[in-house]
Amino acid sequence: MSVWEVYCIKYADRNARTRADSFIFDDNHDGPHAMDYFMWVLRRGAEVILVDTGYDMAEAEHRNRPIRLDPVAALRPLGLQPDDITQIIVTHLHYDHAGGLHLFPNATLHLQAAEMAYATGPCMCHDTLKMPFTADHVCEAIKRLYAGQVTFHDGAAEVAEGVSVHCIGGHSRGLQAVRVHTQAGWMVLASDAAHYYENVFGRKPFPIVVDLQNMLDGFETLHRLASAPGLIIPGHDPLVTQYFPQAMAGHIWRLDHGPTVQVLP
Repeated sequence: MSVWEVYCIKYADRNARTRADSFIFDDNHDGPHAMDYFMWVLRRGAEVILVDTGYDMAEAEHRNRPIRLDPVAALRPLGLQPDDITQIIVTHLHYDHAGGLHLFPNATLHLQAAEMAYATGPCMCHDTLKMPFTADHVCEAIKRLYAGQVTFHDGAAEVAEGVSVHCIGGHSRGLQAVRVHTQAGWMVLASDAAHYYENVFGRKPFPIVVDLQNMLDGFETLHRLASAPGLIIPGHDPLVTQYFPQAMAGHIWRLDHGPTVQVLP
């Protein structure tokens, strides 16, 4: 089986957070706890799959959560233009993962059917559950559906040779992680199935959750899917940028060769 290159692209960070924002059960709830925002590129020769899209300047202003780079600019050092992107794995439809869908008009979206049902269903009557979604982003996914540019998955499915999606749920009803075959072994892009290493290694739930059991069971699934614990890649942990080598442009890290230091549980 051929292997994929995997790039982690940081487009934003938010440092005015505490551990209470990251863990339901934590003794040091007032301690500072920074968050990075990533999207990921899978590349095998000329084949490219984008995993999530980040969010754009308009969404940054709307939520008062500034970004360092627009998603299009963030991808440019990899030689990628918006029209080059024809496949996007949308791990879930929260604003920071699907807020740039409109920037890539040629892309077919890979989405769990459960996520579309959740984001357009009665759960969105609750402000707490609705908060991480933005209607325009969900509407963009619906427009792609009617344009024939959505491939739905129901649980585990292969997107390409060496790339599969796995429904985790928990944080969002149809949240999916991405398993990819790399030089270092089977890597799992957890996205928000584990925001931080401490979530998955310490079995500590994240506070934004629709199903706590699914979230906790998902931590075990991530370990089962990865060849080694160090190949589980959390969705928002700044430690990723310390464990893996920087690739280019100051905001891109290469993951597929594995971490350069031991990833401690």
